[in-house]
Amino acid sequence: MKKNLGSIDKILRIVIGVILIGLVVTGSIGAWGWIGVVPLVTGLLGSCPLYALLGISTCKPGT
Repeated sequence: MKKNLGSIDKILRIVIGVILIGLVVTGSIGAWGWIGVVPLVTGLLGSCPLYALLGISTCKPGT
């Protein structure tokens, strides 16, 4: 997959994913919090399939 996430986008996705998963594990929120796996994985991979479909990229030009 082609990288389409910039640095800030990746960091935000990873942080949000970890927070949601952490809240599920501690029992603070329900099972819907497992959706945090999606931003975590896309942030770690640096690529978002939805961005690819929509032609969006938050990468700096030339990278």
